[in-house]
Amino acid sequence: MKKLLFIINPKAGRTAIKNDLFEIIMTFSQAGYEVVTYPTTGPDDAERKICAEGFNYDLIVCAGGDGTLENTVCGYMNMGEKKVPLGYIPVGTTNDFARSLQISRKPLEAAQQIVSGRPVSFDVGKFDDKYFVYIAAFGIFTDISYSTNQSLKKVMGHSAYVVEAVKKVMDYRPFELEADFDGSVVTGKYIYGMITNSFSVAGFKIRGSKHVVLDDGKFDCLFVKMPQNVGELQQILSAILKNEIDDESELFFKIKASKIKIKSSTPIPWTLDGEFGGERSEVSIVNDKQAVEIYLASQFDEGSLGEDTSESAATVADGFLSLIYESHIDDDYKDGWD
Repeated sequence: MKKLLFIINPKAGRTAIKNDLFEIIMTFSQAGYEVVTYPTTGPDDAERKICAEGFNYDLIVCAGGDGTLENTVCGYMNMGEKKVPLGYIPVGTTNDFARSLQISRKPLEAAQQIVSGRPVSFDVGKFDDKYFVYIAAFGIFTDISYSTNQSLKKVMGHSAYVVEAVKKVMDYRPFELEADFDGSVVTGKYIYGMITNSFSVAGFKIRGSKHVVLDDGKFDCLFVKMPQNVGELQQILSAILKNEIDDESELFFKIKASKIKIKSSTPIPWTLDGEFGGERSEVSIVNDKQAVEIYLASQFDEGSLGEDTSESAATVADGFLSLIYESHIDDDYKDGWD
């Protein structure tokens, strides 16, 4: 009989999985798996478990938010030569990557998608020696994900991030840097940088995201220069609000790239998948093409993770937040790993 390791973060988000837990396990069992459940007890627990024992299983499924998925992927990438396909049941607050992969936010439906679907590979980012699933970012608003009050997030959900963003709208500082994108070099003072592989950021769809391809070995990069006056600040805000970023504008730099090297005059605080990623004066970011195999609904196939078929569109305000605020914390392991 095939063996399945079912990793559950019991503290993730506001969506309870416990009501569906028996039926989820039955779904896996009826698909021919012997299920071993493992509730996580703290940060990096999923990674440790997978590194130590993951190769003993035929499928690894994690249930949690984007932080749980990231930790699972880190374990996957570090588990050795034998790679075990993954499954994902999103039960966090926002679940950006699940939105991009059209994974159901109903836990039982997500489990059914896993057993009836097929394995498809997607790209993973490597930030020096750390892995991230869908976004690395720095600059204005990027600390909102881990600075917003946890109690406020549980009461207000995404609105808590908006409240925090408004408080910080004029509290920004530029970083003087040199960035190399596959040989294309830019220099200057930038207030924001986003290196991403997702259709959804901070729970909001990125408008105009149909160009994003999740398995082509390239990131979508957007860097925003420091405005020199109120007029340039208005241009930046207007362009983002209207989703009309001019590729010829000197205020923005957009590019697709597989390898990015960034040097700065001062250490830059980074956010990786909504978690604090440390400060770096130099960093190398590499796209590991199709590095992770995950079970998705049967309509997906290799090379098909490139078109956002969702009919929904972000509002003007949501589109603005999705571009300038790169991520969220999905309530995995925050304030006592809740």
